[in-house]
Amino acid sequence: MKRVSLALVFACIVTALAAQTIKVNYQGAKPSISDFAWALLSDYENNAEDTDESTAAMLQAWKKYRKGAALPKNETLTVDKKSGYVVFESTFENQKLRIEMCYWNEADGKHKLIAYNVGLYIDGKYNPGQYDGLFFYRYADATKKMTYLNEAPGFEVLYCTDDGSQVSYTLPRTGKDITMTTWNLNGTTKQKTLKWNGSKFAK
Repeated sequence: MKRVSLALVFACIVTALAAQTIKVNYQGAKPSISDFAWALLSDYENNAEDTDESTAAMLQAWKKYRKGAALPKNETLTVDKKSGYVVFESTFENQKLRIEMCYWNEADGKHKLIAYNVGLYIDGKYNPGQYDGLFFYRYADATKKMTYLNEAPGFEVLYCTDDGSQVSYTLPRTGKDITMTTWNLNGTTKQKTLKWNGSKFAK
C-alpha cells in the first residue's frame, strides 16, 4: 500500500465506509460486536463505489469465519464477543495490516458507540497506507441503525503532527480507553490515553 496525502486518505476511507445509516440485524435481546461488524462489512460490500483493499480483506476473512472455514496462514481473526472487540490481522513479508472494531455502551442506555480502526505497520512501525483511519458510528436502540459520525466524540482524530510525525490509535479489548501513539521522526514514540466518560473521550 502506497503512502498518500492525508486528504486523500480521508477521502478514500470515507467513500468506502461512510454510509449515512446502516441497519443492524441481530438475534436475541441486543446486538453483539459480531452483528455490528457484519452490518458494516455487508454495507461496504453492497454500496462501496471504490475498492478498499483493507476492508475487502477483512470482509473475506469474516465470510470464512461465518462458515467456520480456515483462514490463510498469514491471516488471523479474533472475535471477542464478551469484550465487544474484534481484530483482523494480515501479514505479508514485513508488513502487517491491523483492523480493529469495538463498541461502548453510552451512559443514556439508549445508544452504543462503535469504532472502526485501520492501521498498516512495516517492520513494526506505523506506516499509514491508503485506507488507514479511525472512524466512529453511533447505534440507536430505537431504530436498530448505526449512523456514521462526521467527528470523533470529544477529540479530533489526527493522522500526523505539525512536524510530520505519524499518529496511530489502538482500540481497547480490555478497559474503555483509546490509546493514541505519536511516532516521532527520531524513532521514539509517545502515547496518550483518551478516556471514555460514557458519552465521549477526553484527553
